[in-house]
Amino acid sequence: MDEVERYEFDRQGFIVIKDMLDTTAVAALAKAVDMLEEHALPRTHEPPRKKSPLNVDYHANSELGYHGRGSADDGDTLIIEDFWNATTAFDLLLDHKRTMDYIGQIVQGRVTINNSEIRIRYRGNSTGVHMGGPLGGKHRYSFHNGNIDCAMVRMVYFLQDVDDRQGAFCVVPGSHKSNFPPPYKLPPEKEPGMVGIPVAAGDAILFTENLRHGGLPNQSEQVRKTLHVGYGPFWMMSQNIATMDEPQFITDATRARLSDVQRALFAAWIVND
Repeated sequence: MDEVERYEFDRQGFIVIKDMLDTTAVAALAKAVDMLEEHALPRTHEPPRKKSPLNVDYHANSELGYHGRGSADDGDTLIIEDFWNATTAFDLLLDHKRTMDYIGQIVQGRVTINNSEIRIRYRGNSTGVHMGGPLGGKHRYSFHNGNIDCAMVRMVYFLQDVDDRQGAFCVVPGSHKSNFPPPYKLPPEKEPGMVGIPVAAGDAILFTENLRHGGLPNQSEQVRKTLHVGYGPFWMMSQNIATMDEPQFITDATRARLSDVQRALFAAWIVND
């Protein structure tokens, strides 16, 4: 994170990182996402089930180790959490050097992963607006001793070009520093101050979860596919909906194949010294 990026992240609550992934990585990840989409869609309403701590019902796939919900209907989205367990194709994101260089400058102390989800948004789908204002707690955005100090941040990797019409990620810039809760209960395309962020395949958006954000309606025939990885301090448990505030769900097989550095990114396995 250079001087300009640091300033803009602090000012706006997000930055766009161009060419975060090269074309080889994008192709490999897109292939893995397509495979999981094909696998999950016919199974999201089947047993076995996982009732999340937030009372959201998921399919808990015993073969590939993911949690999934949703459909490909118009206006719907397919969410696949804990995708690390499904294939080694995602491992390149676990200790991705450029990613970790950014994260290490805005999350202080030992960093761990707390969120991992694939979002596949079909025609007509939008993501409701949430966060923003004086949230504090695990969503906090703060500044200490000359450093940005966030509790929850997220890196969103884009595997295709996405503009406003195709359901761009959208934010209210600077809302992570608001002293008042948002007064609006509107769809993202109608909320004052909301702006879409166009990106190209291989780009990433890094943002603080304290920032007010959502996803504009997908008005195109392109199925919008993104990879989300969330980071925070070591003490934070899973922030996936299926396993909220539980240990990260990693199968024994996944754990066995990871390097020591990769395993250390999952808090439940490490005792803080």
